[in-house]
Amino acid sequence: MSSDAAAAVTAVWRMESTRLVAALTRMTRDVALAEDLAQDALVAALEQWPTEGVPRSPGAWLTAVARRRAVDHFRRAETLRRRTAELGQDLQEAHVPDLDEAVDSIEDDVLRLVFLTCHPALPPESRAALTLRLVGGLSTREIARAFLVKDATIGQRISRAKRTLVGKDVTLPTGPERDARLEDVMAVVYLIFNEGYTATAGTWMRPELCLEALRLARTLASLVPDEPEVHGLQALLELQASRTRARTGPDGEPVLLEAQDRGRWDRLLVRRGLAALDRALALGRPVGRYVLQAEIAACHARARRAEDTDWRRIAGLYDVLATAAPGAVVELNRAVAHGRAFGPDAGLVVLDRLDVDALGGSHLLASVRGDLLARRGDAGEAAAAFREAAALTRNDDERTLLLRRAAEICPAPASKPAVAVRRLHDTGSPRRQR
Repeated sequence: MSSDAAAAVTAVWRMESTRLVAALTRMTRDVALAEDLAQDALVAALEQWPTEGVPRSPGAWLTAVARRRAVDHFRRAETLRRRTAELGQDLQEAHVPDLDEAVDSIEDDVLRLVFLTCHPALPPESRAALTLRLVGGLSTREIARAFLVKDATIGQRISRAKRTLVGKDVTLPTGPERDARLEDVMAVVYLIFNEGYTATAGTWMRPELCLEALRLARTLASLVPDEPEVHGLQALLELQASRTRARTGPDGEPVLLEAQDRGRWDRLLVRRGLAALDRALALGRPVGRYVLQAEIAACHARARRAEDTDWRRIAGLYDVLATAAPGAVVELNRAVAHGRAFGPDAGLVVLDRLDVDALGGSHLLASVRGDLLARRGDAGEAAAAFREAAALTRNDDERTLLLRRAAEICPAPASKPAVAVRRLHDTGSPRRQR
């Protein structure tokens, strides 16, 4: 097979794999089996598509192949059950799904999969890891980097989670059960978007993950229309996604928020985001982290020019967010906002109160410190901080950006080392919740 043909099949696979695994999980009630069947379908595609061509509906083709493999699997299991019974041995009957009925479901399989991977039988860290693996399509290594743990640890979490979920009810939960999982579901949708918006490793963005998270957020908002935080999540993602085209330059290089051409922002997504925020506030109920972050994103969206940004309001919103959803990443962004609203020294005061260990060796702190020091005019220390952040980040494009900023303000290496720390999305971007 030519490399071009393999690349074409892989590209289609990346678009279809999540939905395929989700549909197969609904059919088989076994996440691990669903992944195996999906991989079988991929192998078949790699064998047939280069010579026969990519089918008109790749997703339907893959589903049909995987479904046939599932039928074969359960037939073999049923044959084994009968033969074992004939030998007089006990064998617990496995669930044999009605695949003809299952394949006709019109509910959102991916959202169903997210609710399944957020099952209360799983510990929180396993829920997030499994969802990023199945829905986000991240490798074990990428997930381990995102959570700052060893690859083997993440692999074990995912394997145990898959075993725990075998046979669990795959229908979309309702009532109190749905409400109990809703916070976790929103958190993993947010994680998926963040991984797409600024990837943990490799390139600057993974737009397909942003689109999938945005689709899930919209579906979730229609499923739970009376929950303000769900509308807040949709608003936040719509507003952040509106900047996608402006976040890269002509050669694909990263462009930070204040340098972006706001004429390239997607005004339709901005209007959708502001409308979702209005729906959240109109419910008249207490709001939390997603509505507050959406309010911050709305401040940026309403400013036609970077210099028109209402940084005092943003700083005030981050103060509220720090109370509603305290955390190291929130404090980092609060430092940025205070630095813009009240001067770099004010931002450094917030930054100096931060527990460095809470960031787990992230490059965020060095990035923020470098920005604040540069605004204060301390070129040497700022450049050293940017270089420190560049050494710590695993995102290649972000490393290039940080090194460029260091070179622009101080071409010669600084003699005074900066405090060792880690990672900043462009100001106003969503933050990972780790």
